[in-house]
Amino acid sequence: MAYVVIDGTLIPIDRIAADRPFYSGKHRMHGVNLQVVASPAGTILWVSGDLPGSTHDTAAARIRNILATLRNAGLIALGDKGYHGYDPPVSA
Repeated sequence: MAYVVIDGTLIPIDRIAADRPFYSGKHRMHGVNLQVVASPAGTILWVSGDLPGSTHDTAAARIRNILATLRNAGLIALGDKGYHGYDPPVSA
């Protein structure tokens, strides 16, 4: 496998308004952010622990050290725009 797919998802939870870190403004609900690494065929290879729903995908990937771990394993990670800016641009 030369590459994997990474994406974050919000799992809805029941919380009160006082639990602000768990509120996702993007989804307008309380939840936890999970990062998922899958094979090109869609098989789930790894799921992170939960983070508050307000955590951006880039921040979650940094906290969990996901992309560096994949890079060290020789894998390319394909992700959506939520991961742009994770790595500095490579000069030619």
